[in-house]
Amino acid sequence: MSPLSRRAVALSALAVLLLTGCADNAADQTRPADPVVTSSAPAASSAPAAQTVRPLARSVPVGLRIPAIGVDTPVMRLGLAADGTVQVPPVERHDRAGWYDQSPTPGQTGPSVLLAHVTVGRYGDGVFRHLDRLRRGDRITARLENGTTAEFAVTDVTTVDKDAFPTEKVYGNVDRPELRLITCGGPRTGDGYRDNVIVFAALSTGSGTGSGAASSSAGER
Repeated sequence: MSPLSRRAVALSALAVLLLTGCADNAADQTRPADPVVTSSAPAASSAPAAQTVRPLARSVPVGLRIPAIGVDTPVMRLGLAADGTVQVPPVERHDRAGWYDQSPTPGQTGPSVLLAHVTVGRYGDGVFRHLDRLRRGDRITARLENGTTAEFAVTDVTTVDKDAFPTEKVYGNVDRPELRLITCGGPRTGDGYRDNVIVFAALSTGSGTGSGAASSSAGER
């Protein structure tokens, strides 16, 4: 198989892998073929060109704020379970967002991927219940482990049928720091939802503020 073919397979597997994380049923998981988010070669950004912003050092996200929809949530780290399926945020009363730890951290070059539930079973609304209400220009702030913040501005919000998920646009390499927020949407179908809501955002000026130095190697892991 050629490198391009392998990358297409990996991206497709990752799309399915991450999409299951917003279902009502937390046990609905898929075993990934290759949990790789980006390739080594950068591609064009998924959004219109904006003012150049210096990428931040690697630092794991610990919190997420989206004032326009009232989100202020801790962020947990999501990897792979022992059986090879992707971990998802637990379905519980105190719902949280999760960052997939094989994507860049927020502020690094590339698409940093966070997902959360739209509903959490008998507990009601999930963290991303109103994600589809975001509009271009709305602010998103990721609080990072090294004490800094990564500030993003929404560039696009889209709802797509899961069968037509834009894998390359969401998970493919980009040449600047971007954010992807993913949840479910649309009508209910059995235990889940027909669609996915995807928010695209780009790093803004003013990022890297806080007690930690954004360019310091202390934030590297």
